[in-house]
Amino acid sequence: LDSAIGFDVEISEVTERIAALAVQGPTSCAVLKAVGLQGVEKLKAFEIGYCVLGTHQLTVSRTGFTGDLGYELWMEPAAAEAVWDALMLAGRSRGIRAIGSQALNTARIEAGFLSPHVDFVSAELTIRTGRDRSPLELGLGWLVDFKKGHFTGRRALLTEHTHGSRRQLVGLDIAGNKPAHNSLLYTDASGKREIGSVTSAIWSPTCKRNIALAIVDAPHFQIGSTVWAEIYLNRELVWERRMSRAQVVERPFFAPDRRRATPPAEF
Repeated sequence: LDSAIGFDVEISEVTERIAALAVQGPTSCAVLKAVGLQGVEKLKAFEIGYCVLGTHQLTVSRTGFTGDLGYELWMEPAAAEAVWDALMLAGRSRGIRAIGSQALNTARIEAGFLSPHVDFVSAELTIRTGRDRSPLELGLGWLVDFKKGHFTGRRALLTEHTHGSRRQLVGLDIAGNKPAHNSLLYTDASGKREIGSVTSAIWSPTCKRNIALAIVDAPHFQIGSTVWAEIYLNRELVWERRMSRAQVVERPFFAPDRRRATPPAEF
């Protein structure tokens, strides 16, 4: 709304007018084809198509909050229950099931995807100076086009682009199998010099690795750098402090070829 001031733009809240269902995983395309969505296999990653299911109009996007093959279906709220039932019936032979927020969170961390208010807080919502995160710090510089002319924040981002970021969000591969939830990060095992903190962490069941997303100060965010995570273990109601070695690694942690294959292989 603030950015619309002075422009011939109308902004309205449409969240409650749209229902969404996400179908994710290796068999997602096969399930959508089985339910009758013609041509869905031709959609490329991030492409949008339009389909009909019975009497319901659907917008289908090849997107999702997992690192696997997947689609999101958008429709009027009144159609959601019928579409859900059709998907569950068509996917029964392929083991379709509803997943909860913990499973989704695991998948999105393996994919290296960021979650607002978990991995970062926007400048619009921060209260304390220095707590906001820029797209360059979050590894989203590819979404910033300095050739497009003026946009909100251009001057600040151009300065950061020229002089370099003071910190960056990175992926970590951590020794051991204890997730580094909310851990502080240090330059060495002595824990004397703090250089960042973990924002998201899991033991990855897919990668069989102890992984995390973290904000790390320069210059320690370079790929291959070693940092130390301060992890607390609760063993028989007694807390223990452990300093675990962590290496800055490339994201995503999990990125199967089928995620972008067009058409996807049959499952």
